[in-house]
Amino acid sequence: MLFNSYVFWLFFGVIILLYRCCGHRAQNGLLLVASYFFYACWDWRFIPLIALTTGINYLTGLGIEVQEENLKRKKIYLTVSIVSSLTILGFFKYWGFFIESTVEALTALGFQAHVPSLEILLPVGISFYTFQTMSYTIDVYRGEVKPTKNLATFALYVAYFPQLVAGPIERSSSLLPQIMNPRKNREGDFTEGLSLVMYGLFLKVIVADNLAYIVNGAFSGNEAVTGADMLIGVYAFAFQIYGDFAGYSSIARGVSKWMGIDLMVNFKRPYLARNPSEFWQRWHISLSSWLRDYLYIPLGGNRGARWKVYRNLMLTMIIGGIWHGAGWTFICWGAVHGALLCAYRPLGKRKILKGPLGHALAVVLFFQWVCLTWLLFRAESIGQAGDMLMQIVTDFTLTDFTRYGFWMLVFFTLPLLICEIWAERKPLLRRLELVHWSVRAVIYCYVVFMLIEFPPIVHGEFIYFQF
Repeated sequence: MLFNSYVFWLFFGVIILLYRCCGHRAQNGLLLVASYFFYACWDWRFIPLIALTTGINYLTGLGIEVQEENLKRKKIYLTVSIVSSLTILGFFKYWGFFIESTVEALTALGFQAHVPSLEILLPVGISFYTFQTMSYTIDVYRGEVKPTKNLATFALYVAYFPQLVAGPIERSSSLLPQIMNPRKNREGDFTEGLSLVMYGLFLKVIVADNLAYIVNGAFSGNEAVTGADMLIGVYAFAFQIYGDFAGYSSIARGVSKWMGIDLMVNFKRPYLARNPSEFWQRWHISLSSWLRDYLYIPLGGNRGARWKVYRNLMLTMIIGGIWHGAGWTFICWGAVHGALLCAYRPLGKRKILKGPLGHALAVVLFFQWVCLTWLLFRAESIGQAGDMLMQIVTDFTLTDFTRYGFWMLVFFTLPLLICEIWAERKPLLRRLELVHWSVRAVIYCYVVFMLIEFPPIVHGEFIYFQF
């Protein structure tokens, strides 16, 4: 069920009506059933898989607490949790990539490789709920949270449907207490939830889905596509993936807000970042903070010799790239971002370009680097990314598609950019529900008008569902 579908809103309408009539325990039971039903609508065959992941991490969490005084056994339980979770994720997400890469390597060495391949379906959201359960057992091991003894409560923490298939990746210290304790009707939850849902629909349906047609055309591999077309396609993809993912996160937060549960902010206007460090503090925050806390810092973080810090940055970003997808393009995408972090690191917090104009120029220049990395992210292969980059540099022939793509890009992204810049300059008023009701009414009418008058040519699933 897609958040931008009538089916989902019918499903949610039934759930929220029942939810309001239930007590705390019944609410949790209702949400657990609804979450498993929501996941089954994608593919019911993966229900045992998420149940298995839930059971393993539930039991290992309890085992870690029982062995509180025995460090060796605590480590065994933690190892079982991490190895089991990563094995399941690795098999379903990376097995095909591993086999394909092995065959290609053997063929390049002159061997005839005939390795049987398996047609393995990728369970939707597996990367998200795997990292979420891993953070739970690691936090229990560190003594930062107490394990829950209620299996149903933990199962709901893992499968909570608003953020199940595309995040944000919630920490147990934040989400579990909200599940375990009764939720109260809080003043402002409805208006804040509505503003988040409307903003999310604007990002997903109006921005992302309308730009998908341009992106698909630019990356189609058609010989008639020029370098100028491809350049427009790269910029369009930058806003498509942002609108797609940030839109999902915003709707998830809004829907959850209506049930009295707060999900973390996953995006903070990332395209207004001036450097890679700031970008990753604004983009996919739940993943970047996960990688920082559970990978980068344990590797040594900023401690030690400079080369060790650079090593930690590169390893963290390459693994972040692998998390996104089983392909060399994602590995290279992560490596490029790691290299950018290393290159910018000597500057620290110093501003080479000062003043308002310098700040704006730094944002524009870094955005170009981000778009260059999106070319790798979206391309089907390293070869296609290289060919497209070469054509962008050498062939700038303008076509009707170029002009159409440019004006569509301006039309759909200009309101977004104005909104983002306004929110950045006015942090106290960045939340839509805090502005005057007449301003909200105008904005909501605009969103509804755009949804009706400019339905997207391409209706696609959320991009991050494949991760």
